Amino acid sequence: MSHMDNQVLEKRAAARRAVDDFVQDGMKIGVGSGSTIVFAVQRIAERAKAENLKLVCVPTSFQARQLIIENGLVLSDLECCPKLDVTIDGADEVDAKLNCIKGGGGCQTQEKVVAACASKFVVIADHNKQSTYLGEKWTKGLPIEVLAFAYKPVKLQLEAIGGVAELRMAIKKAGPVVTDNGNLILDWKFPASPGQDWVAMATQLSLIPGIVETGLFVNLISRVYFGQPDGTVVVHDK
Repeated sequence: MSHMDNQVLEKRAAARRAVDDFVQDGMKIGVGSGSTIVFAVQRIAERAKAENLKLVCVPTSFQARQLIIENGLVLSDLECCPKLDVTIDGADEVDAKLNCIKGGGGCQTQEKVVAACASKFVVIADHNKQSTYLGEKWTKGLPIEVLAFAYKPVKLQLEAIGGVAELRMAIKKAGPVVTDNGNLILDWKFPASPGQDWVAMATQLSLIPGIVETGLFVNLISRVYFGQPDGTVVVHDK
């Protein structure tokens, strides 16, 4: 079996386990974005049909909205459902303290808002996303959503902290990636360090004018599920 096939099976195992552990009748559910969440939505739809569950789903992106609709689930938003029971989402990297980096798909702002609205924030991932410290495995940088007119001064301020901040460029479109919110993304390739205080860094980044939101998630994860190559799932709680 190829590495890609293994990764798909790991994502699927983690997603199904999380849905079976957390989703109950009457819940309001935040639906994340990315490749792993596809398996979670499929499982939510399976259970909703088989068990006649009454569920409401709030998306974190255009992709998540389409998944909810295509799977015949009830679509809502944060205006109607500002308090959620659980949000299930993927991650690009999760460290030993359950801090994580998200935003490889460019949806980190909506993802963080929806995660923060939930009583429980549950992350699902393949085993490659588990690391000791942030930046150990994920080398594409911390995604930071910025106002378009401010990207250059924000880039300079990030690079003054350390590393390099690169404007994310689009594929199959000339120019930069534009988020669902109409903003740009800087991928900050920060100096990775086991001793980094990510709570302090999150505060420091939030004080930079022009930053809308970052893909740094601290003190948010309730539980993470890592799918393993042998088909099992390893669970870590906060």
